[in-house]
Amino acid sequence: MGVKVVKFGGSSLADAGQIKKAAAIIKSDPERRYVVPSAPGKRFSDDIKVTDMLYACYEKASVGQNFDQDFENIKKRYNDIIAGLEMDFTLEPEFAEIKKNLATSGREYAASRGEFLNGKIIAAYLGYEFIDAADVIVFNDEGVMLRRETRAVLRERMKNVERAVIPGFYGRSQSGVVRTFSRGGSDVTGSLVARAMRASVYENWTDVSGVLVADPRVVDQPIVIPVITYKELRELSYMGFSVLHEDAIFPVRTVSIPINLKNTNHPEDPGTLIIADQDAEETSLRTITGIAGKKGFCAVNLEKAMMNSEVGFIRDVLNVFADMQIPVEHIPSGIDTLSIIADADAIEGKEEQLLSELRKAVEPDSVEIEPDIALLAVVGRGMRKTRGTAARIFASLAHARINVKMIDQGSSELNVIVGVNEHDLHQAIRCIYDAFISSTL
Repeated sequence: MGVKVVKFGGSSLADAGQIKKAAAIIKSDPERRYVVPSAPGKRFSDDIKVTDMLYACYEKASVGQNFDQDFENIKKRYNDIIAGLEMDFTLEPEFAEIKKNLATSGREYAASRGEFLNGKIIAAYLGYEFIDAADVIVFNDEGVMLRRETRAVLRERMKNVERAVIPGFYGRSQSGVVRTFSRGGSDVTGSLVARAMRASVYENWTDVSGVLVADPRVVDQPIVIPVITYKELRELSYMGFSVLHEDAIFPVRTVSIPINLKNTNHPEDPGTLIIADQDAEETSLRTITGIAGKKGFCAVNLEKAMMNSEVGFIRDVLNVFADMQIPVEHIPSGIDTLSIIADADAIEGKEEQLLSELRKAVEPDSVEIEPDIALLAVVGRGMRKTRGTAARIFASLAHARINVKMIDQGSSELNVIVGVNEHDLHQAIRCIYDAFISSTL
């Protein structure tokens, strides 16, 4: 029998009804043997996540304020879940222990208890073994998770465990202090468990039916991406696709374990399958996989006659940026022109100094900073085998009278990055979506 590791997000476990849905999903497939739960999320728009409730308790407890009522609200949240699941089960010993330690065990300990308590309930409800993440996720004393040690401890602890619940989001340092992940939370835990158990697939269950081709706030009802490679996802994440953080992808990517993003409320939907690059077909069903854009860039434009024959010109320009601690995003160039695309926030307040240093370093004929640039990434492994992709992109932008500020295409032919004015970004995304997606539906 294969092994599937399933992680459920906070919205998927917000109340008893949602936990019943998750349990039905788990029980429907005997390969779903290891479960990584988050803390209960919001039940409705104005609700408060349990983790935030725990933070509020800690803030009061740490300064000696009374937090009895705040803690009672947390207890009620969990007791309502237990009652809704019709379980003969109690968390009173755990509540007492947490309340006693809240003021002295630190902010990360407080935050981690949401997952800990939810894991206890779900393990009891499923009849699975509960494994405390503090016993198997290893951090050093600086709060950095230790991958190799974690993998060894997880495999040793779980080698004879057929089915288990391991709470997400936290672990324990080598000196015994509870630590939490700064980013990615339970997604990272699920990925670590999947790697350690050599899972056939890592299922990540949320409240959406996969990764969308474009931002639904920009494009009306964009379609779901059925299959995407890790490399494509990384390209889109750079432009703001908030799917999974790199820390949650790395453990499974290195051993080619696919991730399936699924919807707890619509388990019949196939979702999005994230696969290793070498497992991808040579072409995809569509030319492009996704479109993403990001504002907040500027262009530093330099002109100098015979620039192309001046040895070390680009090096000298980049040294100025490095010395001023300004990261460089892209470097489009011509024979006598060079543009440096950089984050506007990194340059803010340094404009005059930057221009002065560039004049001293390379003596350009002219140099200026152009603000309000947005970058748009069109990503897709299908572009490698499709002629005229760039032409279609620029034709759609020209038809909408959108001026292109910059063009950059990597040697992998996996993406095309276009610079436009910030006020044109959303229209540009819609134009490209219509040209490549709407026209094919």
